[in-house]
Amino acid sequence: METTTSINKEFLIHLADNALVLGHRNSEWTGHGPILEQDIAISNIALDLIGQARNFYQYAAARINQEESTDQSEDTLAYLRDANEYSNFLMLELPKGDWAVTTLRQFFFSSWQKLLFHQLKENPDPQLAAIAEKSLKETNYHVRWSGEWVIRLGDGTEESRRRMIAALQLLWPYSGELFHSGSYISRVIDYDAFREPWESQVAHVFHEATLASEFDSIKSSTTWMQSGGIDGRHTEHLGYLLAEMQFLQRAYPGATW
Repeated sequence: METTTSINKEFLIHLADNALVLGHRNSEWTGHGPILEQDIAISNIALDLIGQARNFYQYAAARINQEESTDQSEDTLAYLRDANEYSNFLMLELPKGDWAVTTLRQFFFSSWQKLLFHQLKENPDPQLAAIAEKSLKETNYHVRWSGEWVIRLGDGTEESRRRMIAALQLLWPYSGELFHSGSYISRVIDYDAFREPWESQVAHVFHEATLASEFDSIKSSTTWMQSGGIDGRHTEHLGYLLAEMQFLQRAYPGATW
C-alpha cells in the first residue's frame, strides 16, 4: 500500500468519478420515485454520493495543483473533462432503468464501496482515511436500503420478480469490472481481494430474495465481462450524461451561484 505522500491523483479521480456518475443517475429519480418516501431516499443517496465525489475531487485537485502548479478545482475536474478522461465503472453510467435496475445497481456498488472504505479508512494517508471513514457511515445505509429492495422485489409479485431477474441479467456482465485493478489502482489497493466477500454478500441477499437459483444460473452462464471504464473507454451513455451535467459550466465558463 502506498505511503502518505504517494497516493496518486488518478486513484482519487477514479473514486470521485464513480460517486459523481452514479449520484447523477440516482438524481434522475428525484420527483419520479415510486412513492414519496423512496423518492426522498434515492435523492438523499444521490446527495451522499455527490458529497463523496466532492471530497475526492477536492483532494485530487489539491494534489494536482501541488504537483503541476495548476489551478484545478472540484468544478473543473467534474465539469471540464471529456468522457474519455473519466475513469468510472461502466455499470454506473448505464441509464437508470426501472426501479429494479436502480436498486440492484446501488446494492452491487454500495456492497463494493463498503469493502473499499473499510480498507481505505486504515490507509496511512490521513485525508484519504478520513474521507473513507465518513463515507463508510453513509454506505452502510446504502447497502441496507438497496439490499432490502432487492429482497422485496425478488420475493414480491410475479412482475417485481421478473423485473429483478431482468435487472440481474443486465447488470451482472458489468460486475466483473469492480475487481479490475488498473495500474494506478493497484498501487493503492487490490480490488480483486473484494471479489469473494462481495459475491458472498450478493449471494446471501439473492437467497433472501428467493432468487438463489436464478442468481447461480446467470453467474455460471456469464463467460465474458464488460470492462474499460477505469481506463477511459466508455459506453455512449456517459457522453449523453455529461452533456446534460456539464452544460451550464461549459456554456458559461467559471459561472458560480
